[in-house]
Amino acid sequence: MIELEKLAQAQQAIIDAGKQLHAAGYVPATAGNFSVRLDDSHMAITVSGSHKGHLSSAEVMVTDFTPEPVGSALTPSAEARLHAQLYEDAPLAGAILHGHSKAATLLSLLESGDTLWLTGYELQKALEDVTTHEARIAVPIFDNTQDVEALANTVRQRLAEQDCCAYLIRGHGFYTWAQDMDTCLRHVEALDFMFGCELELRKNRS
Repeated sequence: MIELEKLAQAQQAIIDAGKQLHAAGYVPATAGNFSVRLDDSHMAITVSGSHKGHLSSAEVMVTDFTPEPVGSALTPSAEARLHAQLYEDAPLAGAILHGHSKAATLLSLLESGDTLWLTGYELQKALEDVTTHEARIAVPIFDNTQDVEALANTVRQRLAEQDCCAYLIRGHGFYTWAQDMDTCLRHVEALDFMFGCELELRKNRS
């Protein structure tokens, strides 16, 4: 049974995250989707088509990891399976944020390889479990597809081989996850700053 107090806290965390990320320009229009783990088999997640800057608790629903709605006739985000896959495979993940920032979107198209490597940035220490600017941070890149189940399987296989806390989807945006919403929001800010720096570096090299 879902704890009602925990659900209410998750809904509020998602609503607050939506306001913050929309104000920063990371989730224009109805872009993006957010979730919070409720237990070992359920999550609170934004409903399909919701504007993340103007969320209400009615637009944050519960699904299992299938992901089938629980106690609701609403439709979860079309990418709910990507959230569920991460919760299944990363038991310490407590929150997931997916944004469509300009820097992430452009960089995912400019980087021709299947991994963006970040190193030398002091700000990378804002990422969970990273303690030095000398670390090499892997950000896998996946081709965009409307087949979300296939993408979830591809992500699962790749992340089993490559330790990371975020990935990019070409022309789409980024996913990042952490132990809780506050840490996840910190990831978004730090990653997008570094993505912007990488864009400038590529511009200066061309």
